[in-house]
Amino acid sequence: MTLYIPFICLAIGFAINWKGLPKNVLRIIDHIVTLSLVLLMGVIGINIGTSEQVMNNLGRIGLNCLILCLGAIFFAVVLFVILEKTIMPLEEIRKKLLMEKGIRMDLPKERKGPDPLLFIMPLAIIGGVVLGRFVIPDISPKVMDILLYVSLVLLYTGTGVSMASARTAFEYLKKLGFRVLLMPLAIFLGGVISGLLFGKLLGIDLAWSVTSAASLGYYSLPGAFMTEAYGVEAGIYGFVVNVLRDVCTVALMPILKRISKGAPIASGAGGCMDSMFVPVSRAVGMELSLVALLVGVIITVFVPFWLPLSRMIFG
Repeated sequence: MTLYIPFICLAIGFAINWKGLPKNVLRIIDHIVTLSLVLLMGVIGINIGTSEQVMNNLGRIGLNCLILCLGAIFFAVVLFVILEKTIMPLEEIRKKLLMEKGIRMDLPKERKGPDPLLFIMPLAIIGGVVLGRFVIPDISPKVMDILLYVSLVLLYTGTGVSMASARTAFEYLKKLGFRVLLMPLAIFLGGVISGLLFGKLLGIDLAWSVTSAASLGYYSLPGAFMTEAYGVEAGIYGFVVNVLRDVCTVALMPILKRISKGAPIASGAGGCMDSMFVPVSRAVGMELSLVALLVGVIITVFVPFWLPLSRMIFG
């Protein structure tokens, strides 16, 4: 998705709810957002299921890709938690901000029990894989692109509507200031550490392992770049490791939410700009939603520079 589209959609949604919409209308919009999110997860699954390159090589290199992906998530979360415990206490900032606004902290803000979406999203991805592999393997890429863009536009616009009801998100971002730049740096270092460590342990060429693990969920460009630079098998790593990051983020969301306020952002990485924006926003709350989006944008801008730099470093 083009960089400016998310911001335009958020602004439209914000404007729609600027003066406040009736609760029944907000409820309908919330249902639309939920359905769009399920559609998006299904599209991700179909993309996996229709990719012969991915499906045919899952048995041979799939485990390596999964380990690299989980390692990148693990180290990113660890570094993120260190930031939160030291110079960037996200939850403490949120509480102070809400207290300044006179919002009572003792009021329950989340539904009791797990959010059903935490189970629906993985099932939607699995269902999409099955559909793509066995039911609609020849679906047109143009149709997939349309479905993807429609779901993302609806998601961003709906989130903009929600932000208008929780305008503290903008003040939260202001309070973080330049410290927000440390977030994508921590996520990137997590990918580099995973690539170096597991590349050595699994006997994978470091150029492949580090480049793919540190591409942070941006799967289209790394897959193409690594195929051109190192060959087809390297390209599979570049694509699969980063596709799995979205899948693993969704699957691990119940655990990530319990670890820290920023853990879902650390896991979502570049996906926080598009496919993971709404799942992550729902996990971290509206106050952090703009932070997640900004982190995703910074990573998305950085990765095209990282790829040739990685080639220079590792050959």
